[in-house]
Amino acid sequence: MSSSTILVVNSGSSSVKYQVIELPSEHVIDKGQRDRVGIAGGDFANHTEALADIFASLPDGLTITGVGHRVVHGGSHFREPVVITEQVIAEIEELSSLAPLHNPPNVEGIRAALSVMPDVAHVAVFDTAFFAPLSPAAYDYAIPRELAQKYGIRKYGFHGTSHQFVTQELERLSNDAKADRRVVSFHLGNGSSVAAVRGGVAIDTSMGFTPLAGLVMGTRSGDLDPAVLIHLQREAGLSVDDVDQLLNRESGLLGLSGHSDMRDLFEASQTGHSEAQDAIDVWAWRARHYLGAYMAQLGGLDAITFTGGIGENQGELREAIVRGCEDLGIVIDHTKNLEASREPRVISAADSRVAAWVIPTNEELQIAKLADQLSH
Repeated sequence: MSSSTILVVNSGSSSVKYQVIELPSEHVIDKGQRDRVGIAGGDFANHTEALADIFASLPDGLTITGVGHRVVHGGSHFREPVVITEQVIAEIEELSSLAPLHNPPNVEGIRAALSVMPDVAHVAVFDTAFFAPLSPAAYDYAIPRELAQKYGIRKYGFHGTSHQFVTQELERLSNDAKADRRVVSFHLGNGSSVAAVRGGVAIDTSMGFTPLAGLVMGTRSGDLDPAVLIHLQREAGLSVDDVDQLLNRESGLLGLSGHSDMRDLFEASQTGHSEAQDAIDVWAWRARHYLGAYMAQLGGLDAITFTGGIGENQGELREAIVRGCEDLGIVIDHTKNLEASREPRVISAADSRVAAWVIPTNEELQIAKLADQLSH
């Protein structure tokens, strides 16, 4: 089997992360990050300068066979990775109204990489694509249909590359071949989401029209009665921008406790900080709510997976999510769960009907694999 060398580019609003991955060995040849891009007094005036610096720093003699670009929002049109053309770029730009903080820098990174490396295939890999198979029952919101269609309002879902990688790894690592395995996949970090997956295909997810919906996150509220926003606008005089700032940057764990990082929050709770413990309880309650809902939608459960910074590293919080679910078939082995490891591992007890796994995510590797498929 011939080898490929894929450059993975993740262009954020003020940073560019990259990895160079050899396939099929999955060896990481090089990786890094350029920060302070396009900001006053920053290191790089724009993404083109940052990408040029990255290319100049790559190992001598390296031949890139393809470039995979992370693109946050593919809307309802992009249902799978695509080779980038001018038409594709234009369509990604049109979707910027749905992801104003993400798609514009994604496009800047694409154009910058194309200008420096025009002779290899560039592939867009969309965070939303894994959730393209969702049914209308799962993605429709109960608002006037004409309004929803005009403004593209529906559930899209995010973190799809991570959920796809983890559920595929679960299939690879499992001892049994099960075509219709029912999985609840938790991606838990500063941004968090959960997905219901049957036979490798997503049927539902907690994030919605934006990444604000669903679980309680570091600074994001997650699910909220929309009337709260109306009330705050009327009674507290909050503007649209004030509400945006409140829900995305001042809420979640930060709003409940003053701590946005779960490690700090957990430490505070251990020293008797009542608001910190309350925040953890709210966080776990919301996650358990989705676990139960997705077990019902799946008609049962074969496996539960945890990934992301919290999901991979904080065993006490994994247990908090499934506490009281023993009669539903989820039994955690306390000793296995608290063992420190960076490897994929089973944390369920021998008598658990549901297999519980910790599987470290690798979105860059997933992007590289998907890009490689279209780069030949």
